Amino acid sequence: MQLFSKWAKREHSLARRIAVLALAAVLFLYLLPLAVIRGGSSLDRALGLPALDLGAANYILGGVLGVVGLFFAFWSIGDQVTRGRGTPLPMMPTQELLTRGPFRYCRNPMTLGTILAYSGLGIAAGTISGVGLVLCFGAFLVLYIKGIEEKELAERFGEAYLAYKRQVPFIIPRRPKRG
Repeated sequence: MQLFSKWAKREHSLARRIAVLALAAVLFLYLLPLAVIRGGSSLDRALGLPALDLGAANYILGGVLGVVGLFFAFWSIGDQVTRGRGTPLPMMPTQELLTRGPFRYCRNPMTLGTILAYSGLGIAAGTISGVGLVLCFGAFLVLYIKGIEEKELAERFGEAYLAYKRQVPFIIPRRPKRG
């Protein structure tokens, strides 16, 4: 936890935050989608699993999930970089507790967006293993958030974060309460 606290004390310039995110984009926009599509298809063949063939529904459902997921992911990343003066990466965390924008609907809109977008990709590609890989990746993200990130946020932002945590759902969005 001390390492996370040390990272949180340093604010980075907007140019540096964008440069780091550009490097991370290679992983999240190229390598992980490649793993879902090609790795999932290869794993399906190796395990003798049939293709996830729902006809046009593959593309429709996959497309809808992908678009909704990308919307939440990019919206939350934009807020983290601009209003939060940080990034989604633990070594460059936000300097401000974000409770507006996508963060008023759920505490982890980027994780929600990531899971939806990659699941949509796996469904559109018709790979059962690809969807399974996404769910495993999503489970890892949830364990990381619950086991490390939430504790670090409570340590950094204190009662403000704890009150936010009590009022806003973890990952499944809901309409914000008025008032």
